[in-house]
Amino acid sequence: MLETSARLLRLLSLLQTPKDWSGAELAERLGVSGRTVRRDVDRLRELGYVVHAVAGTPGYRLGAGAGLPPLLLDDEEAVAVAIGLGTAAVSGVTGIQETSVRALAKLEQVLPSRLRNRVGDLRTVTVPLTGPAAAVDPAVLTAIAAAVHHRESLRFDYRSHDGTADRRAAEPYRLVNSGRRWYLVAWDTGREDWRTFRVDRLRLHTPNGPRFTPREPPGDDLVRYVSERISVDPYRYRGRFTVHAPADVVAARMPPTMAVVEPADDGACVLSAGSNSLDELAMWVAQLGVPFEVHDPPELVRHVRELADRLLGSVR
Repeated sequence: MLETSARLLRLLSLLQTPKDWSGAELAERLGVSGRTVRRDVDRLRELGYVVHAVAGTPGYRLGAGAGLPPLLLDDEEAVAVAIGLGTAAVSGVTGIQETSVRALAKLEQVLPSRLRNRVGDLRTVTVPLTGPAAAVDPAVLTAIAAAVHHRESLRFDYRSHDGTADRRAAEPYRLVNSGRRWYLVAWDTGREDWRTFRVDRLRLHTPNGPRFTPREPPGDDLVRYVSERISVDPYRYRGRFTVHAPADVVAARMPPTMAVVEPADDGACVLSAGSNSLDELAMWVAQLGVPFEVHDPPELVRHVRELADRLLGSVR
């Protein structure tokens, strides 16, 4: 059975090259009879691989099927795929980052150490020409993704937004990407509450902690939950406004990292945002260029009235 399985893998590897193989060529390469080749091709078909019979030779060609069967990669191909996935994981291309992290986690789990070292060496000497997005090591993302998959708790040092650092232990739930930053949503076991951590601010410790039973998530809308935690909650002032413009129009100007935007009706929305400056809160909403009302907090309402009086008084 072991010999047959190894031969099937070798046959699959040959068929994945871009050429047509005659039965005689395959038999010679595998050291078996033509009858064995035909039997092994049938087994591959049973496993979900589409193997076309090529008329004339007769021969065989691997085709595309309805699903994606397992692929065999040689060393160079595996390194290339790992590097490509790592690049995609931290790119600004919406919708592929989380998928790339999951795929990279699966690939790195089976990479031989010699290949993992090659991938790591290239990451070390590569400098991305990117904007001000926070740099995150793809290896950290894949380690967190694996911990989520295996339900293993994490131990890490964490630097808060005010610069203080401490050691945390958490049960990871999901990774969330904003386009510029990665966030980990996790149950903080020390504080016994849900927390959102910026991945670029944490340093993982190994090995992972004990396995855990998943808890109920912190909310039905994870995007809204994370948006509130990073755009409203950390700040001294938490403003709430009614903006007289459609929610999708305002959201295009105020992304989830800056504010939480909720539809109110067809022509208005409720905007929540945080800041340590009342002037900044007022200016953020005023620069939208549409009518709005300020609801909370009371000191912001007073500040906007005073600011409006000063502005009116400056007009001669």
